[in-house]
Amino acid sequence: MYGWCTCLIIYVGGENLEGIKSLLNKEVELEVSGKTIISGILIDLGLDILVIFNGIQILYIPLLHVHQIKEKIEKEEEIIPPKTSFFENESDPISYRKTLNHAKGHFLELFVTGNRSIHGYITSVLNDYIVFYSPVYKTVFISMQHVKWFTPYSHQLTPYTLSSKDFPVVPASIPLARSLEEQLKKYEGRLVVFDLGDHPEKIGLLKSISHNNIELVTANGDTVFLKFIHIKTAHHP
Repeated sequence: MYGWCTCLIIYVGGENLEGIKSLLNKEVELEVSGKTIISGILIDLGLDILVIFNGIQILYIPLLHVHQIKEKIEKEEEIIPPKTSFFENESDPISYRKTLNHAKGHFLELFVTGNRSIHGYITSVLNDYIVFYSPVYKTVFISMQHVKWFTPYSHQLTPYTLSSKDFPVVPASIPLARSLEEQLKKYEGRLVVFDLGDHPEKIGLLKSISHNNIELVTANGDTVFLKFIHIKTAHHP
């Protein structure tokens, strides 16, 4: 059994950072949204993001999705922390938005919905969403508030070992609005897929977006209304 550290911290909007700093360079265990448990060395911390090295990968986790963190008392094996994190200059304080911008053009695995992840590249960072280019889903709009964590891969790797000829890093060919809501309004009257199609009622013809409500017509002709604030990803099939 793992013992709790003397300071149990429940995160709400990235508060209590002074207490969390005492865990820097220690092995920790944390719970993120979806009751997912992650453990590793806490190697960096910003006002709205923390960085964990699990012995293999570096995970960038927005504090918005961290429910609790504790020092891991019983260690199964020693984890040797990396000399530096993947993107940042060690002298610069990190932030969620800055890390997303540094990650542009790097091959990433990004978790947004359930236990499903999406592989590809960030091509743009806007006010409240990112544009992500995937070999499977092509251009995907991802709400920044719903990114649970992401991890970069080696510079030598590409998704599914595709060559740069088969899978170039290309920006979205459409004009981009500053907000996700404004961007999705461009797709009114077209087929869209929300949340990577994790439910049949999130795939259909986008009728309208108004007052935080999305009107969608599904394959069988039913009209459903979705709360915009809960939308994690959107793409045009």
